[in-house]
Amino acid sequence: MLPFGPGGTMPAGCKRLRPQLLKEKMMFVVCGEALFDVFATGDTPTGLGLDARIGGSPFNVAVGLVRLGQPTAFMGGLSTGFLGERLLRAFRDEGVDERCLARLDAPTTLSLVGVDARGVPSYSFYGDRCADRRLPASVLDTLPAETRAIHFGSYAMVVGETADTQRALVEREHTRRVIAYDPNVRLNVEPELQVWRATLDWMAARTHLLKVSDEDLGLLYPGVPLAELAQRWRGSGAAAVVVTRGGEGALAWTGAGELQAAPVRVAVVDTVGAGDTFQAAMLTALAERGALSPAGLRSLDASGWQATLDFAARAAAITCSRRGADLPRRAELG
Repeated sequence: MLPFGPGGTMPAGCKRLRPQLLKEKMMFVVCGEALFDVFATGDTPTGLGLDARIGGSPFNVAVGLVRLGQPTAFMGGLSTGFLGERLLRAFRDEGVDERCLARLDAPTTLSLVGVDARGVPSYSFYGDRCADRRLPASVLDTLPAETRAIHFGSYAMVVGETADTQRALVEREHTRRVIAYDPNVRLNVEPELQVWRATLDWMAARTHLLKVSDEDLGLLYPGVPLAELAQRWRGSGAAAVVVTRGGEGALAWTGAGELQAAPVRVAVVDTVGAGDTFQAAMLTALAERGALSPAGLRSLDASGWQATLDFAARAAAITCSRRGADLPRRAELG
């Protein structure tokens, strides 16, 4: 068995979270890219075999939320071509609400994925002028009235027309709805570190739940203590900063203080989609606890945050035990 975290084991005697019916309608909206991850399957007589699988960090978060029982819409650009049609069918198959999708006459991004001996993925992107980077501002009018939280993540926040559209949405909504953000840095999409730093600082002032991996922070702020970064962003306005640390678990800085979650032990197949699972499960746990509001996040006590982190860690561990971004369903978490 290998250690895995971003998260921790559940303390003895702690009850597992269970879904709670909320009296008012609510919905998550996930913003960003949906694309194809393309894996090499081996040599063929004329070249290489390729296996194209639906992916993208925001796509994974949206699917993860739906599988965990949360009504969720996806806001992003989809090609009108055959690859876009396949993405649309995937959204429908999973039950993701499609009212915020923009169908565009543009290509679909392809991400070539290599996985090393430890199961850690690396990516090469082919996405210039693709649909996921060309989201028009007109899509903002489609935001459902029942939206309670909006998640943003990955490179869609730093490239093309989509970045401008998403920033406009954040600026418009951050005082009345929960904003969640995971930068999910991809330097092979945007190689300038300062662009990512500036975006992260801009978002921190408008984000209630900031989740970032220590790997990303090592790229952006090498040598800077995690606590120093977390306190900076909490000082900017973030209600909670959660740093996932792979096999070392997770740390969280909240209004209830600093929390630490030990890693879950699991036989790792690969880590594709683990961070996205953690984010979807963390948002789900907050919704189930009735804490999914700016005020709710700021007032949640330490035991509530600990249970939230534990739930997210168990969900991420399930994903790591399976091939690819195969996110868990609510029944698998008890």
